[in-house]
Amino acid sequence: MGLAERRRTLGYSQEKLAQLLGVDRTTVGRWESGRGVPQPLQRPGLAAALDIGLDELDALLNQPRSADRAVAEGQPSSDHPHPRAGDPDEMIRREFLRLLSVSGALAALPADEAAALTDGVRRGTPADFARMNSHLWQVYQLARSKGSVYPVVRDQLTTLSEALSAGRGASQPLLNAAADLFQLAGEVAFDANRYTDAAASYALAASVSKDAGAYDLWACALVRHAYVDMSGRRYHQAVQMLGAAERLAFRGDCALATRHWVASVQAEGYAGLGDLSACERAMERAEQVKELPAESTNGGWLRFDGTRLAEERGARYVRLGRLDLAEETLRRALGQSELASGQSYRRRGTVLTDLASIGAKRNDPEQVSVYGREAVQLARASSSGYVARRLHDLCDEFGPLSRDHRVAELGAEVAALRTP
Repeated sequence: MGLAERRRTLGYSQEKLAQLLGVDRTTVGRWESGRGVPQPLQRPGLAAALDIGLDELDALLNQPRSADRAVAEGQPSSDHPHPRAGDPDEMIRREFLRLLSVSGALAALPADEAAALTDGVRRGTPADFARMNSHLWQVYQLARSKGSVYPVVRDQLTTLSEALSAGRGASQPLLNAAADLFQLAGEVAFDANRYTDAAASYALAASVSKDAGAYDLWACALVRHAYVDMSGRRYHQAVQMLGAAERLAFRGDCALATRHWVASVQAEGYAGLGDLSACERAMERAEQVKELPAESTNGGWLRFDGTRLAEERGARYVRLGRLDLAEETLRRALGQSELASGQSYRRRGTVLTDLASIGAKRNDPEQVSVYGREAVQLARASSSGYVARRLHDLCDEFGPLSRDHRVAELGAEVAALRTP
């Protein structure tokens, strides 16, 4: 029995199962056809919906799919009476990964070998790429919908591949520009909950940074990769990776904020492990960023300047169960101009979700509803898969509160949010 067969046995359509899990129907279709797999945070909910254990779910996901067999025989499946030429999201994803693979390979090859691979015309110098990357990071930071940046990042990856395959090959400045762009590509994928794609981007960025001898770039790539582990609650692995990032950062430029960003994310890893003292020590190291000059960040792959410390500290306290400290810190964060209504939708939505989580832990339906509803509005406005995922996690904390009509209505609104 495969995933589709188990779903049909329980009497669920793809639409019904998708509604239960808060995902789009096409996402369930990709799982059943083998063109995608559930993300780590989606697996417990899927297993519960199918009334099986996680081990049984893994076995189902590894079974041959009936939909695959039907398509191979030229027959439509029962869930898709009219076969489609292709899933646009999956086609975009494949092109994205192809560009990453080509660019990463070209960056690793000697100049003469890279030039022999294609007849592409060189467009732009390393300085041009650096300036464009800087612009793209600014666009990404200001964009309400992070996914809207994808087409420009894709075009930049295409141009980078042409530059690497033509002309003089991969100089150190061009390798730096490539590692920078790979990190941005990972950020776009991460916001869309495509963790495998994000991890591939960050791994490429780390590899190219190593070849360029760019320790700060290298450390930042590992920090971003650690977020992928933490999204799956693999805190031990994340802390281990962050330890490597810390050592690299201390070999980098001491005038940059790299080591302080590493410390801030280490605090999140320690909070996940329940280690309050280690978390506090790491946050103290992160606070030292305030002593650095303004040019300690570059607005691109390194943006940590201390403005996020309040919301990050509050999130760590929520994870540790220190609710009074968390609420005070998060309310203070909401008062910052960077998180004012109409500013960063994703950052504000994350803080609001944390405050709603505090309400859930205190069995306060009013607090859950007030903060949760605003976070849902921001998730809709920004199309942020990250905020939507956080809200889906929030629903897991409702428990008996789900009987309150306000919380039940919020749960229905969250279920309607699309998570890739």
